[in-house]
Amino acid sequence: MASDTDTATPEPGRRFGLQGLRARIAAALGHRDELQSRPASAETPSLLRRRRSAGRRYSPLTRRILLLNIIPVALLTLGAVYLSDYEEELIDAELASLAVQGEVVAAGIGEVAVAGGETTVNRLDADAARQLLARLVRPTGVRARLFSETGELLGDSAILSDTGRIHVMPLLPPPEALPAVEPHWGERVGDWIARQLSRVDRFPEYVERAVPTVRDFPEAASALRGFNASAVRVSNDGMLILSAAVPVQRYKQVLGALMLTRDNRAIAASLREVRYDMMVIAAAALGITVLLSLYLAGTITQPIVRLARAADEVRLARESRPEIPDLGKRGDEIGDLNDALRSMTDALWQRIGTIESFAADVAHELKNPLTSLRSAIEVAARPNLEPERREKLMAIVLDDINRLNRLITDISEASRLDAELMRGEVKQVDLNALLGDMVRHYAVTAVQKGGVEVEYRLAANPPFLAHGHDGRYGQVFRNVIDNALSFSRSGSKIVVELSRAPRGGPFIVTIDDEGPGIPQDNLESIFERFYSERPTEHFGQHSGLGLSICRQIMETYGGSISASNRRAPPDGPGGGRVLGARFTVRVPAADGRK
Repeated sequence: MASDTDTATPEPGRRFGLQGLRARIAAALGHRDELQSRPASAETPSLLRRRRSAGRRYSPLTRRILLLNIIPVALLTLGAVYLSDYEEELIDAELASLAVQGEVVAAGIGEVAVAGGETTVNRLDADAARQLLARLVRPTGVRARLFSETGELLGDSAILSDTGRIHVMPLLPPPEALPAVEPHWGERVGDWIARQLSRVDRFPEYVERAVPTVRDFPEAASALRGFNASAVRVSNDGMLILSAAVPVQRYKQVLGALMLTRDNRAIAASLREVRYDMMVIAAAALGITVLLSLYLAGTITQPIVRLARAADEVRLARESRPEIPDLGKRGDEIGDLNDALRSMTDALWQRIGTIESFAADVAHELKNPLTSLRSAIEVAARPNLEPERREKLMAIVLDDINRLNRLITDISEASRLDAELMRGEVKQVDLNALLGDMVRHYAVTAVQKGGVEVEYRLAANPPFLAHGHDGRYGQVFRNVIDNALSFSRSGSKIVVELSRAPRGGPFIVTIDDEGPGIPQDNLESIFERFYSERPTEHFGQHSGLGLSICRQIMETYGGSISASNRRAPPDGPGGGRVLGARFTVRVPAADGRK
């Protein structure tokens, strides 16, 4: 069975551990075929929602938009059907019109059909009153009843005729009886709705008696007492009967009561026309509302569905990289959501690529000490090996174990660094105090260990407040100074200087050493993971992650770190030669000025 180190053996044209890492990422993200083969209880809520949406006939969001937009139109339709206040106004206007018409007719009767004078007793001439009633009232379509001052019925326009008048008709064939015109179905429906909504139960019932008297009509009794009165009744067929009664008088003497009645056909026709017009408006508004609601729902639901499907494709992707549709040109919240999803997806793929690269680098870096360790143990296990050689091999084993320990520690630090930086609190950092304390510490330990002097120079004016975290900045400066110490010979000097860019720019921390410098082609590659090029005496003591961690920290807080070489003046002795390496760290200032 192959060992773990065998699986990490590199092959030409292939990154270390890439297949295994991709398999683990695919397993973490979930493969479409595997998810589809799982039971329903093992599916993710997102997939369950997608499957439910596939079985939906209509979008729930579309239904909600339609419902909310149709409610005002429905209220308008109900108002058009009801119209109770408008009907009350029409009834009041009709009663007022009957009262005015009754006063005119009563005044004519009082002037023409009354016998007597101003100084004598007046009495109503019944025959003259009936003839005048037939002539004045019948053409208007109003039914008039005339009661005497004792309450007896003197005349009814419904049964009166114009006595003594000659009607002339041309001698033509007798006209055929016209068939009864049935009302239109729309009118029937409108009348039925009007009867259902007119609240006729609040009106008294109209009773047609053979010989009516004043006692049957309270409004006529009020007219005999000298007051105008009106009433509304409902007939057996549900039709309203409107009546108005006025006194017939001469010289302030009440001689009788005139009552005019009319049904509500004209009012029902007016209500029917208004309802029809409002229903037409409501139907047009409903059609426009439905179309606009569907358009609005489409502009909302369709992009969301597209984004949801694209998110599922990204989540279930293995080798390919699905693209999120570009809806950023919409300029609304959905466009903002689209831009956020695209940015999130790009960051996700970058993170996956970083993980793949990091895993391959880790496999490669762990393979070397493991291979050396296995070889040393295999040789040391030989029974006939000399003690001196076995002792040397065991020393190599200890060195490899220490190297693996450092590698694993630094790898663990690099792995959790990103999450810690995202969760870490950003605050103000006093760079002068931080660098001063650190240099004082190195001024003692560096001289004791390697005879290297560490000097601190300040070339900036207070305040020295930076934006970031003191612990992480301390980690950056320690890594750079330790790196400079590993390349510095005994008796040399390391200079740490704090300055600031002009016009309130960031702080600039430079760390200069007097070592051999950095090859020109490696000024950027030294910040890559696991890059290490050190003197032989320091071999295996560094993992090659220090400078990579430094750059990651500085970029997180909005700063930067770079490397260069210090050179002698071109026109001086040894012109242009390398005097040492220089690391430049730019730290953002806390006041936010750039």
